[in-house]
Amino acid sequence: MADTITIPRAEYDRLVALAEDAADLAAIEAHEAAKARGEVVYLPDDAVSRILDGEHPLKIFREHRGLTQQELAAAAGVNRSYLAEIETSRKPGSVDALRRLASTLGVTIEDLLPPPEDTDQ
Repeated sequence: MADTITIPRAEYDRLVALAEDAADLAAIEAHEAAKARGEVVYLPDDAVSRILDGEHPLKIFREHRGLTQQELAAAAGVNRSYLAEIETSRKPGSVDALRRLASTLGVTIEDLLPPPEDTDQ
């Protein structure tokens, strides 16, 4: 036979609220730890809007970091003209190049991929 306990509804509601608060605090602590490790990247609203409007994320992140194409290309070991072709979507960029660019910018390779095109039209 399972042990059971009966408590007033108000006490039950209080315990549920405490459990939810504890879960929220744990999520906040995990986020803060990820931020301290440099795993969280924030972009201003206008930068996100530019990505959603079709500008290449690589260009947005490069500009957000205050780098020229030449500076980023040199730091990542990528040809500047190749970088320009990726930013203008003339070339998709190799996995190796995107990996090096992402590492240099301190973002994930997924952050540099353009959003998928909406096919529900």
